[in-house]
Amino acid sequence: MIMIKNITVIGAGLMGHGIGEVFALNGYNVNLYDSFPAAIENAKKSIDNSLSRLLNSGKIKKEDLNEIKSRIKFHGNLDEALMDSDFVIEAVPERLDIKTSVLSEVSKKTDSIIATNTSSIRISEIAEHIDKPERFLGMHFFNPPVVLKLVEVIRGEKTAESVFNEVYNLAKSIKKIPIKVMKDTPGFVVNRISGPETLLFCFIYQSGLAKPEEVDSYIKAQGMPMGPYELFDYVGLDVIKDLFDYYGNELSQDYKKCTVISDLVNSGKKGMKTGQGFYKWENGKALIPRANPSDKINLMDIFALEINEAVKLIEDGVATPEDIETGVKYGLNRPFGPISVAEGLSNREVKDTLLKLYEMSKFETFKPAKSIDSGNLKAIIHKKISVPEVQEKKNKYIIEEKNNRVLKLLLNNGKNNLITKELVDELNDEIDMISKNDDINVVVITGRDTFSAGADLSQFFRNSADFMKNAERVERVFDRIRKTGKIFIAAIKGYALGGGLELALACDIRMATRSSILGFPETSLGLIPGYGGSQRLYKLIGMSRAVSMILTAERITGERALDYGIVNKLFENDDEVMTYAVDLSERIAPVSVNLAKKLIYSEMNFDSGLDFEAAAVGVLYSTDDLREGISAFLSKRKPDYKGH
Repeated sequence: MIMIKNITVIGAGLMGHGIGEVFALNGYNVNLYDSFPAAIENAKKSIDNSLSRLLNSGKIKKEDLNEIKSRIKFHGNLDEALMDSDFVIEAVPERLDIKTSVLSEVSKKTDSIIATNTSSIRISEIAEHIDKPERFLGMHFFNPPVVLKLVEVIRGEKTAESVFNEVYNLAKSIKKIPIKVMKDTPGFVVNRISGPETLLFCFIYQSGLAKPEEVDSYIKAQGMPMGPYELFDYVGLDVIKDLFDYYGNELSQDYKKCTVISDLVNSGKKGMKTGQGFYKWENGKALIPRANPSDKINLMDIFALEINEAVKLIEDGVATPEDIETGVKYGLNRPFGPISVAEGLSNREVKDTLLKLYEMSKFETFKPAKSIDSGNLKAIIHKKISVPEVQEKKNKYIIEEKNNRVLKLLLNNGKNNLITKELVDELNDEIDMISKNDDINVVVITGRDTFSAGADLSQFFRNSADFMKNAERVERVFDRIRKTGKIFIAAIKGYALGGGLELALACDIRMATRSSILGFPETSLGLIPGYGGSQRLYKLIGMSRAVSMILTAERITGERALDYGIVNKLFENDDEVMTYAVDLSERIAPVSVNLAKKLIYSEMNFDSGLDFEAAAVGVLYSTDDLREGISAFLSKRKPDYKGH
C-alpha cells in the first residue's frame, strides 16, 4: 500500500485551490502550484475567505486555523512543488491540449501517482501523453470542492488496480463520497447523465419551441433554484460549447447539431462572465423576463433522458446502479438520482417518452437504450440480468416473437416439441424475464405445427429419486405461470399430450384448433401425469371427466375439449390467436390481472377469499389504471393502462 502524505495540486484556479484546501483540512501537506503569480495571489485570498466562513459556521476550530493554513505552500516553480510529493492532481483549464502539455511534463519529473480533475475528457486519451500510464487516473471533484461531497474516481484503460483502489481510499480519507467509474467514458457518470437533457434544452431553444424564460419558469416551478438557461449562463456558455464539441466527437454527432451555443460564444456572449448570454446579467444576477411556464417540456422528459443515459452506463459496464444513484445525488446536490426515479416508473412510460423525444428531434441520443427497448429496465437496474443476457442470449428450444405488449413463445424442440430439461430451463428463464418486464401484458405459448406431444421419455435419469426431482422441478416451473401477474394463453394445435397438456393446463386461457388432439397417455405407458395434470384437470372440468381422461388415456379433439371446458376458444390460424392476444393486452389493466390471478388461484376458504377480494378492490381503488379505465369507458375510447 502506498502511504500518501504530501499532495501537489497543479493549477491554483477555482477548482485547484478548493481541492488543495480540502486536503489541508483533512491533515495532508499541500503544495499548490500555478505558473501565473496572479492566480497564486487570488488562491491565497480565496482560501483565507473560505476558512473564515468555515470558522464562523463552527466547522473548524479557531485553534486549528493556523495549522490548516500552514499545511498549504504556494509555488510558482514546478520542480519545488513536486518535491517529496506522494500524489499529484491536475486542475488546469478543461482543454485537452493544455492538460496533456502540463501532465506530460509532470510525469517526467515525478514517480508519484498522478490524477487529473477533468470533468469530461477520457482518461485514456490523456494517458497517451503520460510516462508510466499505469499510475494515472481521474479524480473528479465537484464545484465547490469544499462543499460538495462527491468525487468520481475514474479508471483509465492502463490504470493499475492498486492505484485505482488507493485513490478511492484517499477520497474517503478526506471525508468525500467516492464512486468508482470502472470504465473510461466521456463525461464519466454525472456529466454524462446531464448531457442529453442539456442537448434537449438546446434543441428547444434552437427550434423555437419555447423561449428560455418560459422553460426556466417551468423548471423553477418544480422547485429547482435555477432554470437550465440561467444555469448555462452561470456556468459559462464557452464551457457548454467545449463540452458539446467534445461529446460531438466522442459520443454522438447529435451534439454538433446544436449550433446556437457556438453562435452565442462566437459573438462574445458567454453568459455571466461577459454580462450577456441567453440573458443579460448585472451584478451577478440574470435579468430574466417574466414568462408563463412552458408546456413544451415536463419533468418526465428530463427523467426519461437521465434514466436512459444511466442504463447505457450500466450496459457499458461504466458504473453500478448504486454508484450512479450516489453520483447524481451528491454531484448535483439532489435528494434522489435516476435509479430511484426509475423504480417508480414503468418501462413503457420511459420508452414512450424517449420515442416521443426522438420523433421530435431525430437525435439518436434520445433513442431508448437496449435494455429499455427490450422491456428490461427494472431487471438491469436491479442487476438481475447483464446486458449480454438481455441482448445476446439465444434460446435453442423457445423462440421469442414480440408484438406490441404480447410476447409469443414458440416451442422449438423438434417435430413433436417434447418437454425436456433444457426446454424447461429456457421456459423458467423466460418467466424470469416476463415477470420483470412491465412492457408485456400477455404471453402466448404455442408450437409451429404441434403444441407438444409430451415429455421426452428417452432422457437419462440415474434413479427413481432423480426422476422424482425432475418432476418436482417441472411442476414448480409450470406453477410459476399462475403466480406471474400476466395473462398466459396456450394456443394448441396438433398434439397436446401428457406434459404438453400439463403445460397448457398451467396457462390461464387455452385456445385450440378443432382438429387438435389432447390427452393423457401416461397410464397406457405405466406412468401417471407427473407435471401437475392430476391436480389441475379435475379442478377445471370436474372429477368424473378428469378420472375418465386420466385412467383410460382417452384422447379428445379440440372441439370436444371446448365442450369439456378444457379449452376456452377455438381458432383457425395463428393470426387469429395473436389478434385476440393483442386486443386483450390493450384493454385489460395489468394491476387488475395480477390481483385477479392471486384471488382465482388461491386455496383460501370462502370467507377468507371474500376478505382478500375486498382488500384487493380497495387497493385497486387508488390506482391510476382504475381512473384511466373509467375515463376511457366514459369517453368511449381504448384505455392506455400503465400498470400502476
